[in-house]
Amino acid sequence: MAFEQKASDLHLTVGVPPMIRINGDLKQYGEDNLKPEDTIKMAKSIMTRDQWEVLQEKRELDFSFGIKDMTRFRVNVYHQRSQIGIALRLIPTTIPALDTLHVPEVLRQLSTKAQGLILVTGPTGSGKSTTLASMIDDMNKRMRKHVITLEDPIEYLHRNQYSVINQREIGHDSHSFSNGLRAALRQDPDVILVGELRDLETISIAITAAETGHLVLGTLHTPNAPATIDRILDVFPANQQGQIRIQLASVLIAILSQRLFPTIDNRSRRVATELLINNHAVANLIRNEKVHQIYNFMQTGKSFGMHTLEMSMNDLIEKKVITREVAAPYFREMS
Repeated sequence: MAFEQKASDLHLTVGVPPMIRINGDLKQYGEDNLKPEDTIKMAKSIMTRDQWEVLQEKRELDFSFGIKDMTRFRVNVYHQRSQIGIALRLIPTTIPALDTLHVPEVLRQLSTKAQGLILVTGPTGSGKSTTLASMIDDMNKRMRKHVITLEDPIEYLHRNQYSVINQREIGHDSHSFSNGLRAALRQDPDVILVGELRDLETISIAITAAETGHLVLGTLHTPNAPATIDRILDVFPANQQGQIRIQLASVLIAILSQRLFPTIDNRSRRVATELLINNHAVANLIRNEKVHQIYNFMQTGKSFGMHTLEMSMNDLIEKKVITREVAAPYFREMS
């Protein structure tokens, strides 16, 4: 039903009916409250015996699950109030073409770079994984590359076309992002996708990989480009931050931040984006500890292909794609 309703998520929690998220809003399905035995039975029906045992030990577990000829799900099963809860994110079986996502066209050009770091950021559910999957799929259709992805869990499935794509799932094919990333450097990759840059070791190896001749794509849960740069720097001890500033200024290609908003007709969602493209001026701001000035530079950097989230939202409002009301909280967030 969630698939037929084109929902993005399905939530199964004891004490309430199943809830589905459509165009950003949660809606109740049916009237019957789920019982503890219901969510236990549901969880066991989509898990292996080994996964169930890991859940009992770690109290939560991420994995992927598919229904043949329909769709795949990214699943998190967890304990809450000594009961089982399940959150399922629906993953389309077909990867959308990059030019259908309404992301900046320059992404296609940036993805042809031989080496460097491209980051896609935003909150959970903002379409980061879809954007990266579409970028990889676009490369796959045009370039002969060896692509290694590190994902937790694997979402979109890629089929080898011009490129060779090896997809590794954290927890199943590798113990951690840092382990998988370190191993990837010995696997002759041209492109490495890191599902999430979540700790010092992973970020450090990713920057090194971008320095040593690889194109590295990754995500962070940061709201905008300056915050992304600050997050990366703040992960490192103070005595290392000067060196990391120099490295990041050198390897960074671009930071794309995105949000999804319901359209005026409430039939779909449209992405609003913010794009920082690294150039000599931006690199100097990073090196000289003037990251706070980057936002102003982006506001005036349209000729370089840059724009802020505020500019993107205003454009969508003027074109009557989204309402000012749904965007209003994000204007306040940035002020």
